[in-house]
Amino acid sequence: MHTRKIGPFAVSAIGLGCMNMSMGYGPADDEASGRLLLEALEAGYNFLDTAAMYGMGHNEELIGRTLGHRRGDYVLASKCGIFRGKGGRAETDGRPEVLISTCDDSLRRLRTDVIDLYYLHRVDPKVPIEDSVGALAGLVAQGKIRAIGLSEVSTASLLKAHAVHPVTALQSEYSLWSRTPERRILKACRDLGIAVVPFSPLARAFLTGQCQDVTGLPEDDIRVTIARPRFEPKNFARNVKLLGPFADIAREQGCTMAQLALAWLLAREDRTLIPIPGTRNIEHMKENAGAGDIKLAEGVVGALDQLINEHTVAGERYSHKLMASIDSEKDRCHIFPSSASDGPKAGRC
Repeated sequence: MHTRKIGPFAVSAIGLGCMNMSMGYGPADDEASGRLLLEALEAGYNFLDTAAMYGMGHNEELIGRTLGHRRGDYVLASKCGIFRGKGGRAETDGRPEVLISTCDDSLRRLRTDVIDLYYLHRVDPKVPIEDSVGALAGLVAQGKIRAIGLSEVSTASLLKAHAVHPVTALQSEYSLWSRTPERRILKACRDLGIAVVPFSPLARAFLTGQCQDVTGLPEDDIRVTIARPRFEPKNFARNVKLLGPFADIAREQGCTMAQLALAWLLAREDRTLIPIPGTRNIEHMKENAGAGDIKLAEGVVGALDQLINEHTVAGERYSHKLMASIDSEKDRCHIFPSSASDGPKAGRC
């Protein structure tokens, strides 16, 4: 697998998202997850993505316990800004003192002296982003983190943050069926030399072709909770029809559907994208790594663009309430149809 640049770091073209080893897709097995983490390093991954909120600290503890002795073998990304609040529930809090405390807790759980890339997980609407990023800049000066990232922010917020301290990476959901970054932020990142790290690049397993029945999912599965609209039975029945022609293109390219979805991302934005698919399955992890050196012709990329996009997909990516709370949605200031049959809708600003 070739490498790409995130600021000063050379990382595997495909990173490993670690969230689902601790939350989002039903119960996980720590022993199996530990084996996967170790085998991922052998498979060529050297970019691991976690967060304080993943399992409310569990994910960071898992990585620290399993890979602390191999800290020099991977670039480590974690996140702050969402943490365990009162009652054990996740709360967004971007106050400087909270971010500093969260970082200290993460360093302890990760069994490391420094986090390579530290993201503000979400913008706290009650705290100016300049204050939150100012706290992260202080952590850089103290040597506790090496670089600053932002997650799911609008272009306006990115520019405000970048004026306080250089932003190294921008993380956002991005896949064939989730095109939010294409509205404005990809261009801003390209202009500023900021790497883009797409999460959920496989559309929460939809683009693997292995999620064609959404009945019987655990109640806490992310596809039942926050990502429900596209997996709601009526919408899903429409969306699943896209997988037939998508599978045909994958066969023509001699790869799996998952690899095709990842290769589409790798073909965009002149090598500045580093997707971070997550999995609990070792074979799927290796399959994803195999996409790292697949090269798609422009015609194939164009055909995929036309086949699956936010015009052809039924349903929003999140619930309306959650969509309205995400800072990146502030870039949605133009007419934008959510699916081919819905007709134009006024964008929210």
